[in-house]
Amino acid sequence: MNFEEEMEELESAEDFLQYFQLDYEPSVVHVNRLHILQRFHDYLQKAADDMPENEPAKRAIYSKLLMRAYQDFVESNAQTEKVFKVFSMGEPQTAFVALGDIKT
Repeated sequence: MNFEEEMEELESAEDFLQYFQLDYEPSVVHVNRLHILQRFHDYLQKAADDMPENEPAKRAIYSKLLMRAYQDFVESNAQTEKVFKVFSMGEPQTAFVALGDIKT
């Protein structure tokens, strides 16, 4: 099985962290697993153009970017990092509709 195939088998943030043999705090991952995976994905997309073909070099970059994604949430939190659109939408908006404008 090659590197890409092995990566396809991984499902959770814990799977990825264990695969790359990275130390992590389970409580951080438990609260932020989707955010960590999305940030990891974002980092991989940014690095895609410079990704080496050499498998050991590629593994090293993946490992570094996963640790960086994890560390983002060790040092911060989901609301601050705004990984998902819902966190960057701002405050809820309100609108006034006059009772006379409502038609039945």
